[in-house]
Amino acid sequence: MIRVAIIGAGIGRAHLEGYRALPDRFSVKTMCDLDVERAADVVAGTSVQVETDLSKVMSDPAIDLVDVCLPPHLHYPVVMQALEAGKHVVCEKPLVTSLKEADELVAAARKADRRLTPVFQYRFGPGMAKLKALIDAGLAGKPYAASLETHWDRDEAYYAVPWRGTWEGENGGAVLGHAIHNHDLLTTVMGAPARVNAAVATRVNDIEVEDCAAISFQMANGSVATSSITLGASTNTSRIRFCFEGLTAESGSEPYAPAEGEWTFVARAPVKQAEIDDVLSGVQDGLSGFAGFFEALADALENGGTLAVSAEDGRQSIELVSAIYQAARENRSISLPLTADNELYSGWKPK
Repeated sequence: MIRVAIIGAGIGRAHLEGYRALPDRFSVKTMCDLDVERAADVVAGTSVQVETDLSKVMSDPAIDLVDVCLPPHLHYPVVMQALEAGKHVVCEKPLVTSLKEADELVAAARKADRRLTPVFQYRFGPGMAKLKALIDAGLAGKPYAASLETHWDRDEAYYAVPWRGTWEGENGGAVLGHAIHNHDLLTTVMGAPARVNAAVATRVNDIEVEDCAAISFQMANGSVATSSITLGASTNTSRIRFCFEGLTAESGSEPYAPAEGEWTFVARAPVKQAEIDDVLSGVQDGLSGFAGFFEALADALENGGTLAVSAEDGRQSIELVSAIYQAARENRSISLPLTADNELYSGWKPK
């Protein structure tokens, strides 16, 4: 049984439900939040205790894993504190606000021999499970191209939360806080990016950070991809399309759980549709979203499972964000990986 403390009762509510879907593997002991009323409402009807003192959580020997669900600018210090206290750590996206901080946390996790797991729950669901099965069966073949749409609707009410929409509090806009999940799906399927070009704009709301973007990628394996992002759509939709040598895979339009919707998998000659359908018929429905994410983490902690999100995955997502912002500001193609001498290595907030 992995004993958990959740820090932050906002998105922490959804995390709690994910843990509760796995009652034989996780026990949430504590919900820590300065807003006692909000925390009490989240844990109502459970045995989870409410705590306001973060230091008590860190020093509690009955806690194995600390789950950080705080605003982005608080991630680095709280994650570092938890690792130094000898806890495994889950951290909401974005992991941190610079590549330098990401490298320091990866190093701290290795030194402490603890698991640091950034939250990318979009990976878990039937759509991605089926695509993985087809790739593993050798039917996908060479990746050619991909397209991503993160077209959501965010109005003034969304930005009424004081830290949102600011460089100081949110540390970025739609690229960092919204499309980061779909970009993780891209790299999970197509591998690491080698070069990016980008344009960003603030068109929808009166905020400091971007709410629209258009990005192109060339991946290290030679495939290409595009990402279209806006927070000014009439509805909330996400759509992903992967074109491979042997098939085309396309998601539904579910905005916050694309892997859970109905995907289509269409054969491309010489692969036959019957071959694809045969593989898909053997894919069992597993847990999706946060429940699937936490199940993979439990497997990694208990028996060396390989599907859990890694600290290095979180680092790659921050590296990609850095490269996108640099490409947009300098109006040029940016090659990856980025090194410590890159001008955005210590952060991408405008000076």
